[in-house]
Amino acid sequence: MRSWFEEYGTVDRVQIITDRDTGRSRGFAFVEMADAAEADRAIESLNGASVNGRSLNVNEARPRENGRGAGGNSGSFRQRRQSRW
Repeated sequence: MRSWFEEYGTVDRVQIITDRDTGRSRGFAFVEMADAAEADRAIESLNGASVNGRSLNVNEARPRENGRGAGGNSGSFRQRRQSRW
């Protein structure tokens, strides 16, 4: 992932999101770039590109709306799940 974005500028950080139970990729990542213009070029060039037979969806990260978490519980407090074992 880093090498794809480095073609357009300096990459500060790449965070691939994984499933906490399986450790497998959840299919998305966050890439932080030093320069906004370079990031815009990367987004424009890589959005829709085909990698290993899959089309990439590349856009600028947006803050979560109304404090909604992954489960869609608007404003509710979610405790961290305890280990099952």
